[in-house]
Amino acid sequence: MNTLQAIILAIIEGITEFLPVSSTGHMIIASSFFGIAQDDFTKLFTIVIQLGTILSVVVLYFKRFFQSLDFYFKLFVAFIPAVIFGLLLSDFIDGLLENPITVAISLIIGGFLLLKVDEWFGNSEETKISYLTAFKIGLFQCLAMIPGVSRSGASIVGGMTQKLSRTTAAEFSFFLAIPTMLGASLKKSYDYYKAGFELSDDQVNLLIIGNVIGFVVAMIAIKSFIGFLQKNGFKIFGYYRIVAGVAILLIHFFVQKLTVI
Repeated sequence: MNTLQAIILAIIEGITEFLPVSSTGHMIIASSFFGIAQDDFTKLFTIVIQLGTILSVVVLYFKRFFQSLDFYFKLFVAFIPAVIFGLLLSDFIDGLLENPITVAISLIIGGFLLLKVDEWFGNSEETKISYLTAFKIGLFQCLAMIPGVSRSGASIVGGMTQKLSRTTAAEFSFFLAIPTMLGASLKKSYDYYKAGFELSDDQVNLLIIGNVIGFVVAMIAIKSFIGFLQKNGFKIFGYYRIVAGVAILLIHFFVQKLTVI
């Protein structure tokens, strides 16, 4: 991975992490395009730069983190399913991370669901989150272990199925990203450390660059997304996912056909 590739991947991460379009899916496609998707450092990079996007949530919602202990308990309850399924399905998930077809199909299916989510669940103005609601949102978030599903999309829709308003569901999804992404980053880093993987000075610099860029871009994306969501809902993201998924399938099969020829 070179510096330009790291910058592009970090921009993609910052833009897509909190939008319902799947940051993992976009990172897989971009790194596949660069021809570095199967590189160990690339896999580590795509996870660790999430720390920068996590920090953007902390900065933007700083005052909200001092509400009450109840707030943290609910985040913990919502985080539990990700811990359980993440540990149980770790090897299976790693296998899916190199498959653009999985990403494309997930994008398309999720796109059709987003076209309908406002119609099905978009009329509620509920802002209070119970412990049961938090746990159910955590279960929905686990669907994002399938590349292309979108962690934010799954958790936001999960909140809306529990009668939360779009804004409340989106903001809780942002908060839930902190323990989820922090846990994933620490686990992946530990796995690589245990396997004897050592970072060069250049790779450390790339991680720093990726986190800084991811942080700045995510700040802008979160602010823009909340305002857009309140006014327009999810349909535009649904259409985008469908178009992106179909494009990925066409490119994949076209390139594969050329290779055979």
